[in-house]
Amino acid sequence: MAASHIPLLFLLSVSLLSITTTTAHNISAILDGYPEYSLYNSYLSQTKLNDEINSRTTITCLVLNNGAMSALAGKHPLSVIKKALSLLVLLDYYDASKLHDISKGTTLTTTLYQTTGNAPGNLGFVNVTDLKGGKVGFGSAAPGSKLDSSYSKSVKQIPYNISVLEIDAPIIAPGILVAPAPASDVNITGLLEKAGCKTFVSLITSSGVLKIYETAAEKGLTVFAPSDEAFKAPGIPDLTKLSNAEVVTLLQYHALPGYTPIGTLKSSKAPISTLASNGASKYDLTVTTAGDSVTLDTGVDASRVSGTVLDSTPLCIFTVDSLLLPTELFGKSPSPAPSVVPEAAPSPTPVLSPSPTPEISSAPSPLPLSPPAPPTPSPEGSPAGSPDSGAATADSKSAGNVEFNAPTLIKTTLLAASAGLLALVL
Repeated sequence: MAASHIPLLFLLSVSLLSITTTTAHNISAILDGYPEYSLYNSYLSQTKLNDEINSRTTITCLVLNNGAMSALAGKHPLSVIKKALSLLVLLDYYDASKLHDISKGTTLTTTLYQTTGNAPGNLGFVNVTDLKGGKVGFGSAAPGSKLDSSYSKSVKQIPYNISVLEIDAPIIAPGILVAPAPASDVNITGLLEKAGCKTFVSLITSSGVLKIYETAAEKGLTVFAPSDEAFKAPGIPDLTKLSNAEVVTLLQYHALPGYTPIGTLKSSKAPISTLASNGASKYDLTVTTAGDSVTLDTGVDASRVSGTVLDSTPLCIFTVDSLLLPTELFGKSPSPAPSVVPEAAPSPTPVLSPSPTPEISSAPSPLPLSPPAPPTPSPEGSPAGSPDSGAATADSKSAGNVEFNAPTLIKTTLLAASAGLLALVL
């Protein structure tokens, strides 16, 4: 790369770093400065909605003060409160001026609840209407719903990244306050079979790991279920060669002891423990994120989180596109063997490395020996007056017809061309 391009690339790197830094936000840290939203902030953390909010770059949070939050807090299970609060997270940027400048006075905007796949019809949308006179109303997008919430004030904005606005009441969509079945009553095998994970279901059932999952689900569980196609992929180890204990460990490795939705996975930096983790045996996973894509790295292979089967606090079930193989059972991913360069055999081909003196062919010639060809420049740092420089001076003063040695001429030409190419690159 040309040297003149280096400053430009440096400036671009600094600019990109600045962009990344300025677009980052932390909703919990923002609300920590406002004690009137402490209850709302606490539930964002309990439901892990804060991680989902922080993982997005353009978002608006409609927050409830402690008084308004009392309509939800303590009256519903955590899974219901999560649905209600996710309906207050708009996937667009709204500040006070934009609220009062809505085209045609009303709009439907997508919320975080819509992205869960649990919002039937348009229940994951919110109706935002400019009521004039400084008032803005919010309500469910379901037909016939009222604007049961109003804009109170602006709290905090990081322009076009995150906006925090206060509203005076929760937005209640039809059916959103209905509690789902408790985690202990969820039919895990039925959900997995419907998601195309029948082989995985067969394994967790026959090994007894299903009981481990069901017990853990009461306090919090996240499952990564490989699809049926994952078990047919080339290179998959023969699981019949594993002992019963190893099969149990492998299946425990496919679950986390706690509720870890996709937003929390995206924010994971350190390796995360699995149900198989114990003492010296790490059995952990490393998470990498690219946009909305989340990949789990085991040290042996990597698997993409391909879909969400269930996200209902405290149970989360995902599908993954390949089997998770822990290093403790299958060893580390083989690294490529170092390439071995065979030792070069002697060759009459001219050597291209710089030489302080010209090469003279020792082969007999019917012609008188010609004077040597002009030598290549001596290596940098050779002292003036050295034998090499003296030989060069003597040759430069030779007169008459000079017959150049062919191998030396080829070597000199190639060296000059190489030097020119190097200078061009630099």
